[in-house]
Amino acid sequence: MPEFTIPEYITVHLGAPDEEAENIVVSFIDYIKNVASNEIYPTWPETSLRANIFAQISFALNRIATEWYPSQGYNFDITNSTAYDQSYRQGGDYFENIGNIVDEIFNDYVVLENSVIPYSTKYCDGIRTQCEGLSQWGTVYLANEGYLPYQILQYYYGDDIGIVFDAPVRPNIPSYPGLPLILGTSGEDVRSIQRRLNRIGDNYPSIPKIPVTNGVYNITTRDAVLKFQEIFDLEQTGIVDKSTWYRIYYIYTSVRRLAELTAEVVTREEVERVFPRALQLGDTGRYVQTIQYYLAVIGYSSETIPQVSIDGVFGAETESAVKAFQKEKGLEETGIVDRETWNALVTAYDAARAFLSGQYITAADEIYPGRFISPGVEGDEVRSIQRFINMIAEKDSNISPVTVTGVYDTQTQEQIRKIQAENNLPQTGNIGAITWNTVVRLAKGQQ
Repeated sequence: MPEFTIPEYITVHLGAPDEEAENIVVSFIDYIKNVASNEIYPTWPETSLRANIFAQISFALNRIATEWYPSQGYNFDITNSTAYDQSYRQGGDYFENIGNIVDEIFNDYVVLENSVIPYSTKYCDGIRTQCEGLSQWGTVYLANEGYLPYQILQYYYGDDIGIVFDAPVRPNIPSYPGLPLILGTSGEDVRSIQRRLNRIGDNYPSIPKIPVTNGVYNITTRDAVLKFQEIFDLEQTGIVDKSTWYRIYYIYTSVRRLAELTAEVVTREEVERVFPRALQLGDTGRYVQTIQYYLAVIGYSSETIPQVSIDGVFGAETESAVKAFQKEKGLEETGIVDRETWNALVTAYDAARAFLSGQYITAADEIYPGRFISPGVEGDEVRSIQRFINMIAEKDSNISPVTVTGVYDTQTQEQIRKIQAENNLPQTGNIGAITWNTVVRLAKGQQ
């Protein structure tokens, strides 16, 4: 299955990018039907029509995939200005034969060989304007000479292109995760930023490389963000808020020239997901355990959320707790932990930690601080974990005591790796909710 999916809708700005004009939201299929009916003639040979529609689909999808306009601060996906994009006429009708072709191929698009991002298939009419891409009138001549649609596309875009067929259609989901990325944040969104910063660093060597793009927002990631913000005149916070997120995406797209015909490809390996996009009934693993841990803490101060076992199995009990949480927060009660539900969980968990009731306040340092702890991090939570390690060392001869400094140093990380190994946890040396919970449990002498 391709990594890129077809959006249900596209937001069109009815003017040039900086022109004050209306934004309208239309279905992607209707958008392509409209564009095709405005730009090509229904009397052209069918192979010519198909080649042109492939180009129109791929161009629009490239704009969406690279978040070309949102990354520059605009609130739309594409314009109807032919100086920048494609011709869309609000309220315009479409030709029946063109509509039939679009219905058949709207979720097929052009890619460069080994790439997963829709290709920026530039084109022009070939008579009034000339360009390096496809000539719309030229496709008619090629079609009359017997060229098939794919051969026409190869004629203009090269032999190293391919077609992705039957891509799935899904709702539009902006790339920005909805919550800022700060020191200790973890997940696929962090990994995405790490990869992009490393690529941008090829063109801007003063941005320090992030040696391991493991999805943990650590000290090296923060340093790279700070340097990026300095170079591109952003407030130097070390936090990836919405403005920094989209600036990183824009510069990444620019340096890779994804919107140009000479685009550097994005390979399947580069976009492979490590962290789940959503968790639901039947899933297992440490990500499920983290959700269960958060629900358990939140549930202490909520009468509506049932307690769950932290066993890493997303069963009926966990699904019921998720639905109860979603109901409490006014979210759709799907029982699925998607991005919106995850963000709500994080916010509620932070609130639960901040406002622990009197009967739990003495155990406040036993509650996971809500952010990954990795080498270089400093603070009271590190002091707590170091004290817990020393309590474990009194009971377990394989664990050595550490100096309580409040700095997550090599000595502390080494003992955490040992604890992770003894308890069948991934030996990352980073402390997330499950490792934290395990350390606290062992420090208290619980099995």
